Amino acid sequence: MLSPLRASVASLVRSYSSCAKQLAVCIVGSGPAGFYTAHQLLKLYGEDVKIDILDRLPTPFGLVRTGVAPDHEDTKNVTNQFTRIAQDPRVNFFGNVNVGRDITLDEIRKLYNAVVLAYGAESDRKLNIPGENSHGVHAAREFVWWYNGHPDQRDLPVDLSRVESVAVCGIGNVALDCARILLRPVSELASTDIARHALKQLQHSKVRQVQLCARRGPVQAACTAKELKELVSMPSIAVHAQPSQLAVSEADQAQMKATRLKRRIYELISNAAVAEKPGASRDLFFQFYRNPAEIIADADNQVQAIRVEKTQLVADPVRGTVAVGTGEYEEYPVQLVLKSIGYKSLPLPGVPFDDRQGVVPNAAGRVLTGVGAAADSTVPGLYVCGWLKRGPTGIIGTNLTDAEETVASMAQDYAMISQAPTAAAGGAGLQQLLQSRSVAVVDYAAWEQLNAHEVNQGQQQGSVRVKCAAWDELLRAAGMALPHVQAM
Repeated sequence: MLSPLRASVASLVRSYSSCAKQLAVCIVGSGPAGFYTAHQLLKLYGEDVKIDILDRLPTPFGLVRTGVAPDHEDTKNVTNQFTRIAQDPRVNFFGNVNVGRDITLDEIRKLYNAVVLAYGAESDRKLNIPGENSHGVHAAREFVWWYNGHPDQRDLPVDLSRVESVAVCGIGNVALDCARILLRPVSELASTDIARHALKQLQHSKVRQVQLCARRGPVQAACTAKELKELVSMPSIAVHAQPSQLAVSEADQAQMKATRLKRRIYELISNAAVAEKPGASRDLFFQFYRNPAEIIADADNQVQAIRVEKTQLVADPVRGTVAVGTGEYEEYPVQLVLKSIGYKSLPLPGVPFDDRQGVVPNAAGRVLTGVGAAADSTVPGLYVCGWLKRGPTGIIGTNLTDAEETVASMAQDYAMISQAPTAAAGGAGLQQLLQSRSVAVVDYAAWEQLNAHEVNQGQQQGSVRVKCAAWDELLRAAGMALPHVQAM
């Protein structure tokens, strides 16, 4: 049975379809937000819609390919659904197209009735502490891209043969992914689709311990129980947490009573910290109530240690419970620091952007004319979905609900138009413009060629696939003759 919103939207679309020309929609970004948006459009408009999906990478699927950890292959099964969408004759894929360089957003908007921005988050929040620019300090996103074969981070300056201890700042799922990949026996990664350059590094890794630093306590940890359980249950890892950092306040007890997930996370950590693992060869230290204060480097600007300030939780009348410094400090010797305190989207020229929130200001997916603009002050025909719309929160499936709302807004907008929108040039116009600029567009057939190459290489080496991880390698495998190498 349809929800009231879906039923209302479906009714609007039927009235629109009775008189409309085919709606031409361009989606910028081919990750989950982009594909779920395409899925909703196909469901609502049937044969009355034509969709072109653009991505600056030659490969589709966004964070499913470059964000999901290689040892989480089941999570990547969602690409089966996305593949069916991409193979629909009403959908075209334009890979290796950099919006803002190869083509402007204004040019795209002139070719389509509607444009949906769904390009995710490709930057990071900063610690803003001394030493943050030292050698050996990287965003967790960069490290994740490195081991997942993203071409932008193929040459990330990481040498694990010189690293024994790593500090990961943050305790969300991305932080746990980084810790797990660093500490997992490399033999368990060889059959995955981890980038070969990363696998080679891990084979020579000297990493024996990871310090997970969190500003707040275990009850406030931002990770999920599933990810946490996987990490602390690994036989090769001994888990450590100081009893004083596991002490719970009355406020903590109230949170655990109210939220089963918080109680489960606390139990997993506290139980793992006292569990005996005689076969463990590597160590994971939970450092709660520890806020990074300084990264200490040697004379060559290479990381040597991280200095953290002890914190305590206090109630703030405006911000709620916050972590404040106590003026007491500790230092942990480390040779690599990964910052996992949040992804951040980047602005696109010509699009309003909220720098503080890292999102495009919007009302139910309709792009607003500026930060703080009224909900009815929108940019006609321009929409947003995914992390760029709501911030880097939620799981892959969260983007489905997000896409439903954005497409509902689009449907309502076009149903209220008394006459059908002017026929748009759409994909034909886009293809012509890109060809005139010698952009080596990777269409879906070219991606399938690239995909088959990676899978075939994987079969020969006993793994899921061997990813092409350099721009020229990706384009050659896709059959591209032009050396059109992308960069941010």
